[in-house]
Amino acid sequence: MSKKNRVTDEEALSYHLEPTPGKLEIIASTPMATQRDLSLAYSPGVAVPVEAIAANPETAYDYTTKGNMVAVISNGTAILGLGNLGALASKPVMEGKSVLFKRFADVNSIDLELDTEDPDEFINAVRLMGPSFGGINLEDIKAPECFIIEQRLREEMDIPVFHDDQHGTAVICAAGLLNALHLTGKKIENCKIVLNGAGAAGIACIELIKAMGAKHDNCIVCDTKGVIYQGRTEGMNQWKSAHAAKTTDRTLEEAMAGADVFLGVSAKGAVTQDMVKSMADNPVIFAMANPDPEITPEDAHEVRPDAIVATGRSDYPNQVNNVLCFPYLFRGALDIRARTINDAMKIACAEALAKLAREDVPDEVAVAYGQKLTFGRDYIIPTPFDPRLIYTIPPAVALAGMDTAVSRKPIVDFDAYTVALRSRMDPTASMLEGLHNRARTKNARMIFAEGDDIRVLRAAVAYQRSGLGQALVVGREDDVKEKLAAAGLEDAFRELSIVNARNTEHLDTYRSFLYSRLQRKGYDAQDVHRLASRDRHVFSALMLAHGHGDGLITGATRKSAHVLELLNHALDVSPSDGAVGVTALLRNGRIVLIADTLVHEWPDENTLADIAERGAATARSLGLEPRVAFVSFSTFGYPVSERAEKMHIAPKVLDQRGVDFEYDGEMTVDVAMNLDVMASYPFCRLSGPANVLVVPARHSSSISVKLMQEMGGATVIGPILSGVDHPVQICSTTSTSNDILNMAVMAACNVG
Repeated sequence: MSKKNRVTDEEALSYHLEPTPGKLEIIASTPMATQRDLSLAYSPGVAVPVEAIAANPETAYDYTTKGNMVAVISNGTAILGLGNLGALASKPVMEGKSVLFKRFADVNSIDLELDTEDPDEFINAVRLMGPSFGGINLEDIKAPECFIIEQRLREEMDIPVFHDDQHGTAVICAAGLLNALHLTGKKIENCKIVLNGAGAAGIACIELIKAMGAKHDNCIVCDTKGVIYQGRTEGMNQWKSAHAAKTTDRTLEEAMAGADVFLGVSAKGAVTQDMVKSMADNPVIFAMANPDPEITPEDAHEVRPDAIVATGRSDYPNQVNNVLCFPYLFRGALDIRARTINDAMKIACAEALAKLAREDVPDEVAVAYGQKLTFGRDYIIPTPFDPRLIYTIPPAVALAGMDTAVSRKPIVDFDAYTVALRSRMDPTASMLEGLHNRARTKNARMIFAEGDDIRVLRAAVAYQRSGLGQALVVGREDDVKEKLAAAGLEDAFRELSIVNARNTEHLDTYRSFLYSRLQRKGYDAQDVHRLASRDRHVFSALMLAHGHGDGLITGATRKSAHVLELLNHALDVSPSDGAVGVTALLRNGRIVLIADTLVHEWPDENTLADIAERGAATARSLGLEPRVAFVSFSTFGYPVSERAEKMHIAPKVLDQRGVDFEYDGEMTVDVAMNLDVMASYPFCRLSGPANVLVVPARHSSSISVKLMQEMGGATVIGPILSGVDHPVQICSTTSTSNDILNMAVMAACNVG
């Protein structure tokens, strides 16, 4: 694992323990509130779809979750490189795979762990559960049993059965290889390809590459005993024998001489620099062993600058990541009610991925990754968080399934299908991941003002260990060390930079600066000394004002109004300085910003217009195209009320300013956010549901946010302090460590 994104044992266990054990829950998708609801959901209403399915089994896809449900099944005999630890121990991995299905392709998934190593028992158990699911994803089953199990289940079941350890890696590998050969001007049928590692993933890789045109005797497969050649008997099985080549090569070193392509799914250090030197011009090296590759890109490029290198790691370019394949492959297969996933569908997936990497990368992806991504030697595979994946890969898979007659329900209108796929994308997850990637690029020194609070310390540790930047914690060394130790994070003390008035060399500079700001506001030298040396909020603000940190997080232990007052001693963050608080609400795939939630108590129409501009700027910094609504209890002048008048006038103020975003008002929240209700007002200038709501007063914003948080289950980020000169963010006193981390990311990205 990258040292820039380290996860400790304590953090991993805490993640799986809180807020409830595990990573999955089941939520009803239909009303369950009344007796009538229950009568429809169960008895007697359930009898009607039962009879319909009995008469026509295909209607199970219409009346149940079968058509969008995949089972992730394992016996734990080959867990993530950890080996055979048993079915129960594999459950966290299978739960994780299930949530990835949901996160990336909106595929419902459930994990099933079967406590048997007998292939026949395993096969029978899965086969008997077939009616429940639209597809089966096999996972972490050791070779050669995985080959037997998958083959038998594919033969005996009429739904897709896919062993991701084999085929997911193969598809991404094939996609990257297509682009690498495109860049080097080589043809796959002419290439000498060497594979090291004849397990499940390796065999699947070489089989798919051969299906795409590679010649049998040009593909040299190696295992721990050397080259698999025709006539070899030691350590062989039927799957290895199928790839025995006519060759005089007997070792990996011999096979690498003159090779155009190396594919590794073996072990750290299996490839030496001398081996790489011996390869053909413009060699392609896919060193996919995890967590450490067969050879690092640095070592490969040191001896062969012309090499194109991919690994399985996220901290190097060209990551071979299975999440680019299995969610979208199943999405396409489920949407045509496929009977199987065949080679044509896998090749279509690989080709679609390869083509996507060659297209211009949208600005939103470039912003998320903090760099301009352009097709080339360091970008031959799309990034996992490219929003185009959901509406690019499944249609290609579905079309291939239809062309090869494995579809029960062909797609008639692919344009409509693509639009439907776009709607499945969860913008909230993409937004947060994009911000984290931007923060990693910024690598900001983040000042955590309240080092006496364990939530803040946890956030600081996570910030540092996630590779987001350097965490500067304001606090006493002994107190910080004690609190970290009590939380099981004792080793983190050495990683953090602990800063305070006692150990800084800048205290005199801070006092002088603060005195110059406050001397005509009733503060004498002694007052200034106490503020600078004893108040962590002021001390932290002074650090930021002098460039001794790049961003500041505070507010977890004091009320926001008091914190703002303290920060204003050293920074300009008052209402008159243009400060505005914008809170992001994330719920059911929607993002809505509410402003002002922090600074202005009762703004007039001109201030409301200012708030709208700051809200729109914050939306854009989050990757949203702003649609601003001035919300009230009245809509476009009715009912008439003095309290709503300013909300009616504020849009006219924006008219005079000539701003470059959509806005309208005043209107009620349902008009602003529900297209059906908005349609009753055809003159409304918003082209879609509002994503920035400007509210009449701070009390109404506070009520709205807290109501959504407590009753609606919304994730709340903010308030985000916008419109100030320094990257300062103020948490709430109820913030969790994850909330504080998110605010640190906002500060690092200078959102607002």
